[in-house]
Amino acid sequence: MKSNSAKFPHSFRKPLSSTTGMTRIALGISTAMLMPMPSFAADDAAQNKEAEMQAVQVVDTAIDPNPNAEPDVPYKARTSGDKRHVKPLAETPQTITVLTAKQLEDTGRTDLRDVLQAQPGITLGTGENGNAFGDRYIIRGQEARSDVFVDGLRDPGMTVRESFATEQVEITKGPSSTFAGRGATGGAVNSVTKQATTDLDFAKLSGGIGTDEYHRLTFDGNRVLTDTMAIRVNVLDAYQKVPDRDPADRDRSGAAISFLWKPTDQFNLTADYYHAEANDSPDLGAYIDRTTGKVIDDVPVYLQDEDFLKSTIDTYTLRASYQASTDLRIENLTRYGTTENGYLATGYNGTRLSTHQGWQDVEYFANSLNMYLDQQIAGMKHQFVFGVEYSDHSVKNGTYTTTPTTYTVTGSETDWQSLMNRSVVKGGKDSDWNVRTVSLSAMDTVDLTDKWTVFGGLRYDRFDYNNTVVDRTLGPIEYELEDGLWNGHFGVSYKFLPYANVYFNYSTSSDFNGGESDVGASCGYGGICVPSGTTTEERRNMFANSKPELSQNFELGTKWDLMDRKLLATAAVFRTVKSDVMENTTGNAYSATGSINTGKYRIQGVELGLTGKLTDKLTTQFGVAVMSSKILESATAANVGEGLSNFPEKTASLLLSYALTPKFTFGGGATYSSEKYSGEPESVAATSLEVPEYTVYDLFANYKVSKQLSARVNIGNVTDEKYYTAVYRSGSFAYMGDRRNVRLTLDYSF
Repeated sequence: MKSNSAKFPHSFRKPLSSTTGMTRIALGISTAMLMPMPSFAADDAAQNKEAEMQAVQVVDTAIDPNPNAEPDVPYKARTSGDKRHVKPLAETPQTITVLTAKQLEDTGRTDLRDVLQAQPGITLGTGENGNAFGDRYIIRGQEARSDVFVDGLRDPGMTVRESFATEQVEITKGPSSTFAGRGATGGAVNSVTKQATTDLDFAKLSGGIGTDEYHRLTFDGNRVLTDTMAIRVNVLDAYQKVPDRDPADRDRSGAAISFLWKPTDQFNLTADYYHAEANDSPDLGAYIDRTTGKVIDDVPVYLQDEDFLKSTIDTYTLRASYQASTDLRIENLTRYGTTENGYLATGYNGTRLSTHQGWQDVEYFANSLNMYLDQQIAGMKHQFVFGVEYSDHSVKNGTYTTTPTTYTVTGSETDWQSLMNRSVVKGGKDSDWNVRTVSLSAMDTVDLTDKWTVFGGLRYDRFDYNNTVVDRTLGPIEYELEDGLWNGHFGVSYKFLPYANVYFNYSTSSDFNGGESDVGASCGYGGICVPSGTTTEERRNMFANSKPELSQNFELGTKWDLMDRKLLATAAVFRTVKSDVMENTTGNAYSATGSINTGKYRIQGVELGLTGKLTDKLTTQFGVAVMSSKILESATAANVGEGLSNFPEKTASLLLSYALTPKFTFGGGATYSSEKYSGEPESVAATSLEVPEYTVYDLFANYKVSKQLSARVNIGNVTDEKYYTAVYRSGSFAYMGDRRNVRLTLDYSF
């Protein structure tokens, strides 16, 4: 275990009692769950011990606590965790990729960032000034860092996201503002959390060790307290040095508690608490030589002793469900959460060390009420979903004052980690972002016949936006906007075989100026877009007159639920057009165009998927996306016809698992990405700064030692490929993927 004091300033560290107190509570509960419950039937058993028993056959069957899982198909989910998708996934007319807990376990990936990076159509991005608050995703070429949801509610701000309390991860492709609200242009990510259940008791303790000082300890236990109550606890403690980049490291801990109360068959109430901490030493990786446009290899590990990346997350969730009748169900989800983020990272361009830093405090409240109503109207089955949602999201961003901020490299350095010796003091905020939203939505899925289904939905988001941004020249500027956004979706599907359908889907999404919470007035990264060289009042007026960006998606696809629902094959062609795109501009340019919304681009492609059992012994999840992008309109004429930045045209992933015997399973995976180019998100690609293509191979093996004990070996990046996952717009740093690593994990179930 690393020493925190060497890298994390005492003035920013929480008192030790806060973290250890939470850990002790969680460990205390989990320990109590391991103790046997008293047997109140002992006397009856003794009295009947001579009773003649009939022989029964006991079948060793693994029970999956995930209610969305497809039975006996470990990589395949049957339904979405978002119940607004009323049809099974095989009949849902949209590209949705679901990653189950078993698949995450086999791949050995634990960060949501690493999980998503390996999926087709998804890449990673970097933030303004090396913003390292947390994970940044790009789905189908479009920023999705604010389109991350937990159990259907938006998870605002930037943070490091772990998977220890995750049941499955769902990736929805294409605009989906009817479900997600504003944004969600390229798609959205929804993490479905582990919930308590009264169906069964179970507990699993997992411990892992590996190269690079890796260790990971997790506990997942569910205890049925009574016929109506249950509790589930998940605990995490993990650490590793970044492979081949020591002393860069990742230090994670967390706990999640879920309590279920079911006083009747019709009503249930669940209360959840989630806590997670990250305390990392960040590495900004390599850099691109601007004269050659190529990534420089063999860059030394230059992070400084005082560098840190911290994230502390606390969320409280209360959910209630009431089955009023066989046709009517009402569900309510309420959540309050806070996140504290901060980072100090060092960059290196071959001659100079630079400082990148910032802090962020997030506080949010949300309540979502949904009513599900099934009705027969004119002989047709309607599945209505009516929703009302309120959210209040506040994000404060600020900076640290550091001295010095740079260091000139002489070439004679030996102790790279102690060159700058910076003093670090937390400074004031430079943006105070808040948006309150009231949303109304209505959806209907209509079975016209046993083969034809029509679906549609409409959503209205009324928002009240306020953001005070500190301009270096003009000082604090308050931007205010109150408006509404209409979005919808419509489509039709035809089931031409009992197990196959073809569908067409049209959907929209939209977002307002300054919708991203972490970048203040940085237009190129989703912050407030106003022309430079203008006065405070002019900027306010131009901001108020800007139009929302609008995305429209057309998708034609087919889904085949084969082999008795054990194998799902999907294919889709799509075209997404985003108009009224906001572009960086100056006061003079604005005078010529009269608008900030001068951009328009198109993304189109095809995506294929295959998930489930190919045979009784061979299981797979495969996906490939082939896409192209083109800028159609721009205030800069030279950009028209060019492609987008951070946009690999070809991506693919493959995971195979083969059960050689009932006890021994082995497999592997491959992840491929073609080359991409740097630049600001959703802007013209800087083709002179290239991130090369890569293919990464992984291997794993599972052995069931006994009914309760199993062992798993994961080898990540078997060929020790040197590859890069994201690059800053100027090429001044390029994030490195993990080099070869080996891990051994023991799972004990009881």
